[in-house]
Amino acid sequence: MSYVTGMIAAVPAANKEAFRAHAAAAAKLFIEFGATRVTDCWGDDVPKGETTDFFGAVKAEKDEVVVFSWIEFPSREVRDIVFEKMMSDPRMAEIGEMPFDGKRMIFGGFEVMVDTRA
Repeated sequence: MSYVTGMIAAVPAANKEAFRAHAAAAAKLFIEFGATRVTDCWGDDVPKGETTDFFGAVKAEKDEVVVFSWIEFPSREVRDIVFEKMMSDPRMAEIGEMPFDGKRMIFGGFEVMVDTRA
């Protein structure tokens, strides 16, 4: 069964290009090690909610944009192997620090229940 890791974070708007470059460099390694798809999205139409919303979830400040990313894997087992390889690969240090506050990032793993791709 396919497996997806998802993430939302608040990135300073001034760091848009740094975020794109960081995400692109990490994506190359994820794919090399076994991920099947990597998608990183810059917030474009993210409404403010009355009860809860993406901004509140990551405590976004007024100069920050919410980003939404996911990585697809063939299975959770493959995901675990990919993450283990990534954390021990010296190229990760070359990618550098995340261009946002990682303490406010929300991250989780999900087993795919419905997938409309044939």
